[in-house]
Amino acid sequence: MKEQYVHEVFQSIAPKYDKMNDIISFRRHKAWRAFAMRRMSVRPGTSAVDLCCGTCDWTIALARAGAARVVGLDFSEAMLEIGRRKVEQSGLAGRIELHHGNAMALPFEDNAFDYATIGFGLRNVPDLRQVLREMTRVVKPGGLVVSLDASKPTWQPFKALYDLYFQHLMPLLGKIFASRYQQYKWLPESLSQFPGRHELAEIFREVGLVEVQAYPLSGGVAALHIGVKRGGKA
Repeated sequence: MKEQYVHEVFQSIAPKYDKMNDIISFRRHKAWRAFAMRRMSVRPGTSAVDLCCGTCDWTIALARAGAARVVGLDFSEAMLEIGRRKVEQSGLAGRIELHHGNAMALPFEDNAFDYATIGFGLRNVPDLRQVLREMTRVVKPGGLVVSLDASKPTWQPFKALYDLYFQHLMPLLGKIFASRYQQYKWLPESLSQFPGRHELAEIFREVGLVEVQAYPLSGGVAALHIGVKRGGKA
């Protein structure tokens, strides 16, 4: 079962997760998240939910941008434990609450948040459409649904080089730096079934989001998708 396997992967890699993100993305994940925050233009006093929040980097960034209430949710207690420590160290614990839960069935009321984000988690869920529907449900009319995730470059020869790195070299880095080969082999496998940038934008529209924007990042190795819930302005 995919969900159980993914849970085991993230429970296993949690202690080295932040270090490995820096290594395998050449620290670009920080720039990608900063770009996402600029495009979101988080308004002071608003609320946000960050799904698959992991060790809470994006959760903390949302609070630092001025969101008055930020909820982080993840199904891995090992990841959340690291996230809790980072939230405490950030001095933002009064504005951030963390929940152990499933992105497929959010324990929140309809129209509860101004923003719903998911960073490098959408490709790991059992049903990405269900997660996007849940994200759409819990944001207010005019609110933003935002996904930042790995993607698929289309330009050759860069695509061939990227495929070589992602499918063969990255698992070796996981073995060398985190003693986890199979777990990091899972990451390229998860991307193989994940829709490309344009396909994912169409799925955003399918679930009812409007004004959908899709941005390729670093030559298309990652992509940012933003959609607006009908009924108001973000």
